[in-house]
Amino acid sequence: MSEHVVLVDGEPDGSVPATDSSVLRGDGCFEAIRCYGGRLFRAEDHLDRLERSASALGISHPPRQDLRTWIARTVEGRDDCVVRVVLSRGSAVPGLDSRGRCVVVSHPLPESASEMRLWPIPAPWHPAGRPWELAGVKTISYAPNLAASRRAVEKGATDALLISDGGVVLEGPTFSVGWVAHGEVFTPALSLGILDSITRRAVNEIHPGVVEVEAALEDVLAADEVFVMSTIKEVAPVTAVADRSFRTGPMTGELAQRFQALVGH
Repeated sequence: MSEHVVLVDGEPDGSVPATDSSVLRGDGCFEAIRCYGGRLFRAEDHLDRLERSASALGISHPPRQDLRTWIARTVEGRDDCVVRVVLSRGSAVPGLDSRGRCVVVSHPLPESASEMRLWPIPAPWHPAGRPWELAGVKTISYAPNLAASRRAVEKGATDALLISDGGVVLEGPTFSVGWVAHGEVFTPALSLGILDSITRRAVNEIHPGVVEVEAALEDVLAADEVFVMSTIKEVAPVTAVADRSFRTGPMTGELAQRFQALVGH
């Protein structure tokens, strides 16, 4: 099997026109689902969120069973990989085919740092608690987030830590964050408009005492441990935020170990 399997509306020979909204306007939504040893991790939760994102954007989506079938076809015979499901609105050019498309891609795991160094970057595009109909929606419009990542790398960090104009800690460009202070685990509240991460949910389950807060950057800098959570990174320690260094503490290690047990690794 090829390292990359691509289906467009379930067809291996399908294509996405250059006039599609996903190409011309970044108008669409997506999910990334982890496959462990041939087993999809919480695919139904990801598909629930995909349908919520599509609904918020006013984009139609294929029946759930079709999505399940297409995803299964892309991971058949694979061990560990990632499946990305992308929904587009259709043509962004008047008079052309306006039907939306569904692209399902499976590919090998990308390289991911085992330890993260984060640089705080203001994110004026983030709702940060302001009312917005797309708050928490997983759109494909990631250009501002990726620009923040590049800026953080220029500062010598691994990635960015997005903060509001008022200095409230939000999330990473492609991951959630958490920290440990005085034996308690904290994470930014969903009310800030951060993504309702599937990995973050899993961590909240394996450690029911996680406290959701609206915290200032100074609170994170004063923490004992900091960590990130995502489909690709799983639970990974943060060794620095700006110029403040952190050790890989026991709580982060325990959460990472318990998450590995949850996914069966």
